[in-house]
Amino acid sequence: NYNQDVQNMNAGSSFNNSLMNMLPYAAAAASDYKLKKNIKLVGKSGSGINVYEFEYKDKLYGLGRYRGVMAQEVPYASIMDNGYLKVDYSKIDVNFERIV
Repeated sequence: NYNQDVQNMNAGSSFNNSLMNMLPYAAAAASDYKLKKNIKLVGKSGSGINVYEFEYKDKLYGLGRYRGVMAQEVPYASIMDNGYLKVDYSKIDVNFERIV
């Protein structure tokens, strides 16, 4: 029983560590300007970050029109993933949202 309990605790810790490693990506959205088209500046956030409306070139990232930022303009909130930048929107005062 003791060995089984230890194995279960280790498995639980491993699972929790995996979840914690994924947290930075949970709030991240593909925000690299190279992925976008029909980009229009629509305003600024309270802290002065440019806010844009855009569509994704590749529909795998989403259909319709979105509002958000360009990752290149917020390097302190950007994460490189598979050659493209994502933004951790929890670090900025802009919401990423689908608008149409």
